[in-house]
Amino acid sequence: MTGSGLPALLLTGGSGQVGCALREAPPEGFEVVAPPRAELDLADPASVRRWVGARPWAAIINAGAWTAVDAAESHAAEAWAANALGPAALARASGEAGIPLVHLSTDYVFDGGLDRPYREDDPVGPTSVYGASKAAGELAVTALNPRHVILRTAWVFSPWGANFVRTMLRLGQARDALSVVADQHGCPTSAQDIAAGVGAVCARLSGDGAPSGVFHFAGAGETTWFGLASRVFERAAAAGRRSPALTPIASADWPTPVRRPANSRLDTTAFTRTFGRAPRPWTETADEVTDRLLASAEGEGDAA
Repeated sequence: MTGSGLPALLLTGGSGQVGCALREAPPEGFEVVAPPRAELDLADPASVRRWVGARPWAAIINAGAWTAVDAAESHAAEAWAANALGPAALARASGEAGIPLVHLSTDYVFDGGLDRPYREDDPVGPTSVYGASKAAGELAVTALNPRHVILRTAWVFSPWGANFVRTMLRLGQARDALSVVADQHGCPTSAQDIAAGVGAVCARLSGDGAPSGVFHFAGAGETTWFGLASRVFERAAAAGRRSPALTPIASADWPTPVRRPANSRLDTTAFTRTFGRAPRPWTETADEVTDRLLASAEGEGDAA
């Protein structure tokens, strides 16, 4: 407990990408409390109830999840515990206490087969354990806490944790050439921008007429993994850093246990209309994160 005097937000998943962003830059006018997993474990309903009842939270932000997409196929029980059962326990406890819940979800609830950006009312059709567990988590949140906002996002990157931008910079320092998938389309999204979007949601959660339901929040514009890698290495080259030769390849040339959605694009019109904040262009946020990682690497003598 802290004594800032500000309304408090309970954050799960504080060590993840969005959790780190929220702890670094809390929503304006709020204090963020992020218990470690040893104290608040989504797989432990008793710890969930204990923390939800610990104080009169202004809202609860669930940024905790099992995000290892391929590993979820062989660890289904763990993925479902984190992505479905945990959110259910959190939604039940917060719903009974009348506390708003902001729950982060993913484009993987869709099968990727549309030829346009997905809207909130498009039917879900997950094709993986990860996607199915996240879809089940959405259903639980919707059913158990009427004061909920579900934010679906996609292609998250940041200065923290395991993500595509960090991986590219690391590999680029070790290899002269890289092959990158060029037939999957999406909207790269920085964790810092998601945190700002969460802040816009939190600012609207009190009082009558607070918005609820499912909303999409992802970086403005679209590209492929090859396009994102190209942007990262253009930025790195401009900073005088090593830039490998990139070769575009098809998904079939880079097989993985889980088939990635060919289309991960999300339509964010409803979020912007409802909360008054538009996601920033992915090019802008990718440049910011790349610059920060390059600066950090210079100071630490490591690439990423």
